[in-house]
Amino acid sequence: MNVSGIVKKHLPEAREYIVGYADLKDLLPVKYRQYAYGTVIGRRLDDKIIDSIETGPNLGYYRLYQEVNRELAEIATGIETELRSNGIKALGIAPTLTNTDRGETFDRTLSLDFSHKMTGTRAGLGWIGKSDLLITREFGPRVRLVSVLLDAPVECHEPVVKSECGSCDLCVQSCPAHALSGAMWDIDTTREMIFDAFKCREKCREFGEQRIGKGARLCGICVSVCPIGKRI
Repeated sequence: MNVSGIVKKHLPEAREYIVGYADLKDLLPVKYRQYAYGTVIGRRLDDKIIDSIETGPNLGYYRLYQEVNRELAEIATGIETELRSNGIKALGIAPTLTNTDRGETFDRTLSLDFSHKMTGTRAGLGWIGKSDLLITREFGPRVRLVSVLLDAPVECHEPVVKSECGSCDLCVQSCPAHALSGAMWDIDTTREMIFDAFKCREKCREFGEQRIGKGARLCGICVSVCPIGKRI
């Protein structure tokens, strides 16, 4: 079975997924350089729940977030295991990394050394929106991502290199943290030109304390208001 066949085999039929394959040569940090390619999988989020958070997160969104993260992590582990059993070096990257895996600089920069979003653009799934989220053509930002790195050549998709948001700025206007600049993304744009991660994190902390508890940090308003991926 080829790589795409193995990936497809591990995706539950009851869910909606998108899958892309990316050439990541020279794009990954040293710790991942042994992997030249990657597959990124997007799982569509429940529309009813996402529609319900247009003014802020709720317990249903928190539970969905946790459930989908667990599901995607299990899928990545299953794909990694089967690829390895077929002689392909592979590494699954969880949707949300633990404090241990985030690295020494995370608290100072709020940046990780691997980006599912970058892999998504390189795999042709979509672009980085004014929300600093991956905006997929099929699901918009209503998606959670997981990636598997591998060393076997795969048929890669054409990368997306610039934003297709146009003049839309609903996410910018709706952001309660005022964390979005409204800048348009391309492959030379840095995160800081689009998005203040510290403002976003603080508002997510406030929402978590006020509406959810459990030490949650969530918002999701920019996901809910984006017109791309909404089902009317």
